[in-house]
Amino acid sequence: MEFDTTSFILTFKLASITTVLLLIIGIPLSYLIAYSNFRFKPVVEALIALPLVLPPTVLGFYLLLLFSKKGFLGEIWEKIAGHQLAFHFEGLVFASIIFSFPFMVHPLISGFKSVNRSYIEAAYTLGKSRIRTLFSVILPNMKPAIITGTVLSFAHTIGEFGVVLMIGGSIEGETKVVSIAIYEAVEKLDYTTAHIYAAVLLGFSFLTLLTVYILNKRFEVNGRL
Repeated sequence: MEFDTTSFILTFKLASITTVLLLIIGIPLSYLIAYSNFRFKPVVEALIALPLVLPPTVLGFYLLLLFSKKGFLGEIWEKIAGHQLAFHFEGLVFASIIFSFPFMVHPLISGFKSVNRSYIEAAYTLGKSRIRTLFSVILPNMKPAIITGTVLSFAHTIGEFGVVLMIGGSIEGETKVVSIAIYEAVEKLDYTTAHIYAAVLLGFSFLTLLTVYILNKRFEVNGRL
């Protein structure tokens, strides 16, 4: 048995950074999609949802080309950081953001649309700016959507395999996350280690989803009081 906690630390580090960045990017984008009507809105929505239907290996292949030394982003990143994005932790972060994007944006869009418009109009009537209205009125009234998007994005990033394998490979301490560790353990017929890794992820995923349902239920009950 070759059990190592390094892959767990790397996995949770990747999921944490990805989730925070998705929140920062997802909130303004979801606000724009929910409250605006622009010409290419269906195109933007289709691009956001694409990772849901696209095989991870296909997405991973094109990202690998984009992140490599000769790729557009890889070349730029090498000039900035001194190395390409592919087969480095930063590449996993970029890939995870793209792959988990719909799991953050879709709940946020639903959350924005669920906020009572009269609250927003009342805030504007009182002289509050759009930014103040967003942070003091809209976001507090869509907590379940924020929690759902955050938790699902975090959990989905932890469970990534295809994209991570294509972009990062299996470099110890750099790109070898838990899903890759499970795959390698099975390849070596080390089912004991694979069971441990898999059981931890299974338990964490279940508790994550259970937390989402419990919190949303509480918000639903409190909203009726």
